[in-house]
Amino acid sequence: MQKALIYFALGTVVSFLINYFFLSSQNIGLDIYYAFAFGSAWGIAYYLDTPNFTLPQKLGLSFVAMGLLVLIGTLLFDLKLAIPSILKFSTVFVAYYLFASFRGNKSLRR
Repeated sequence: MQKALIYFALGTVVSFLINYFFLSSQNIGLDIYYAFAFGSAWGIAYYLDTPNFTLPQKLGLSFVAMGLLVLIGTLLFDLKLAIPSILKFSTVFVAYYLFASFRGNKSLRR
């Protein structure tokens, strides 16, 4: 769990710094929100990367996380600005498991 929180924190900070310094969306709140989506994807993907979770459970929990991101984004901003957070989350989530699939044990934890 601690490493999942580290992945979340590092993913959030790195994503925010890239968005803030290189893309500058002119809305720091939105940059923080998108960074949170990016970091949470890395943290959740790492946390779920165990044999304790079946594939349907991983898929279901990722959909719940995306639903929460849309809900939070809609409450803070609007639906049009919340949708890109799902794209960031799902891209990172799929990339994590794509990289893991190239390993013999199908996990990035070991």
